[in-house]
Amino acid sequence: MYYSILDVTPTNDAWVPSYIGPATEILKKHGGKYLARTANHERVEGADDSAALRIIIEWPSKQAALDFMNDPGYVPHLKERTAGSISNHYLIEAKDDLL
Repeated sequence: MYYSILDVTPTNDAWVPSYIGPATEILKKHGGKYLARTANHERVEGADDSAALRIIIEWPSKQAALDFMNDPGYVPHLKERTAGSISNHYLIEAKDDLL
């Protein structure tokens, strides 16, 4: 299992309405599941960060996450999101390397 952790701050909201529906459907097609997609977050440790949204997605595999990102139906939406926001996306394997 893998998780996508994103922080997204729109710099232009024009892309948002046309992004949400298609991105959600394509994400589901690849086995993804939103665990959180919210502006309701707070930093409880470390330096302040101004990201507007925090998003957590669960994936059945790394390949599923990569297939989503490269899905021809998603690519134009990804381009719009990255052009209209400051985004960071981390793909994290669900394992504990410290055990």
